[in-house]
Amino acid sequence: MMMTKALGRLRKSPAVPLAEEPSAVPSLGLATAAINLLPIPAALVVQRGDRFDLAACNTAFQHAGLGTADGAAPLLELLGGRVEAFLHGDLLHDEFGWQFGDSIDCRHYRVTLARLERSQLQRCLITLLDHTSELRTEDNMRREMMTDSLTGLPNRAGFSDRLEAKLVDPAQRARYAVMVIDLDRFSRVNACLGSMAGDELLITVARRLKSALRAQDVLARTGGDEFGILLTLEDGPGDARHVADRIVAALSTPFRLSDFEITMSVSIGIAFGAEELADAGELIRHAQFTVKRSKVSGKAESYQPQAFDIAREQFGIETALRRAVENGLMRLAYQPICDLATGKIVSFEALARWTDEEGRDHSPCDFIPVAEESGLIVPLGRWAIDKAAETLADWDRRSGGDCGAKLAVNLSAIQLQRDRIAPIVERALATHGLEGRRFTLELTESALVIDPDRTADIMRALKALGATIAMDDFGTGYSNLAYLQRLPIDVLKIDRSFITGMLADRDKIAIVRAILSLAQALGMGTTAEGIESNELAQTLAALGCTYGQGYVYARPLEAIDAYAFLLERS
Repeated sequence: MMMTKALGRLRKSPAVPLAEEPSAVPSLGLATAAINLLPIPAALVVQRGDRFDLAACNTAFQHAGLGTADGAAPLLELLGGRVEAFLHGDLLHDEFGWQFGDSIDCRHYRVTLARLERSQLQRCLITLLDHTSELRTEDNMRREMMTDSLTGLPNRAGFSDRLEAKLVDPAQRARYAVMVIDLDRFSRVNACLGSMAGDELLITVARRLKSALRAQDVLARTGGDEFGILLTLEDGPGDARHVADRIVAALSTPFRLSDFEITMSVSIGIAFGAEELADAGELIRHAQFTVKRSKVSGKAESYQPQAFDIAREQFGIETALRRAVENGLMRLAYQPICDLATGKIVSFEALARWTDEEGRDHSPCDFIPVAEESGLIVPLGRWAIDKAAETLADWDRRSGGDCGAKLAVNLSAIQLQRDRIAPIVERALATHGLEGRRFTLELTESALVIDPDRTADIMRALKALGATIAMDDFGTGYSNLAYLQRLPIDVLKIDRSFITGMLADRDKIAIVRAILSLAQALGMGTTAEGIESNELAQTLAALGCTYGQGYVYARPLEAIDAYAFLLERS
């Protein structure tokens, strides 16, 4: 109440001539002269009894519209309470930010209140530093930093900011979802038609996406050919599906670029907000992760926590596997391969095995795909080639000469692409004093599909060393049968999916017969995988299969046990 009365008195009281306060004339006169020298808005406020007056102000103060020499002071009307509290308090200095004006022409000031010497006449000096231009520059820079220059849409940072604002209230988080859209063939368009055409395509895609959205949805360009959408779910998760359908429809019309009409397909991943999910970046990552599944399925996919957990687990496997390779924790197990005609063990397939530092065994079905995806298959493959050669040389020493068996090592398609296989095999053979004929290299059909010319060159180089080439898992891939005629393949390994249960399945018998006939016509040997009974082994031998491999002979054995098994069967 006292503050309100004081403000009323401020508005009604004109500036009192300085001569009326003789005791204050020297100091006030000096202060008045001083503020006229200041280049920034400044004013002197004086308290006389229970009355506050604008005793003086400089020209900059008047030009800013903050007050006049006759005592009219909009600033005091707006900040009177702050000034009164300062004069009644004990502080000698106070500083705070203040805005003055309407929203269109608003000015931003840094206000400083400074108490003059204490006396019977209380007064303070008010100065205002205008930093409107700096704030506007900062706002413009921030706006530029948050905006994609090509499309004018929010960029990744701007999108994250808007999403974070929506996720502040835990109770409202489930009302929002993030959709990430990836253009499937954009890199090809960019490479073939040029960056100008690529930019034109992105701008057109942005326009079409905008037309497919609702007013409350926020569209952003979050990456090179990636767009993000912040969806408000008015009727639940079904809203996201409806928006995805509209997007697919909007992008189905071909795009006109130069002299071409190009149809763009998209992959769409959706992640839904949840009360416990407060991190905007994490929600965006969930949607991006789901895009990978959409690329496989060809339709919009929603985020599934278990899939993300599996991916995180694979990163853990990758870290542990890298340490295992570096610290020598890997080992090879050896599964015998039998000549079906004689029953003699002629070879062993070397299989990678991993027991971690905590004693847990990891299946190759789990760690080999991780090794391929991470690139660890290259050092792992090199180690396997050298270790297999070392083991075979040790068996030869134990037997006093050629132990009578070969060793087969698997080569990954990724390994063939990234490594120089032939020199590595040659070095391993030379290091351990082995002939090339003692080694078999097993490749899968996928290696031929990925890069047939490079794979053919590698196979010829291995053949030049005297090594045997086997095609593993034959019949399960998509290779052109013409490769079998052109490439130096010695053995076809029939996948276990055709062998298991063959005796009770006429279709499997027909497939196996066809593979055996093809191999015989091309002069190749054959190995049947997954033999688990003597009856099956005899049937395959009668059909003309050359070799057999499976639990009927032995499970994969440690090196010393494999050598003992070789001696026993010999």
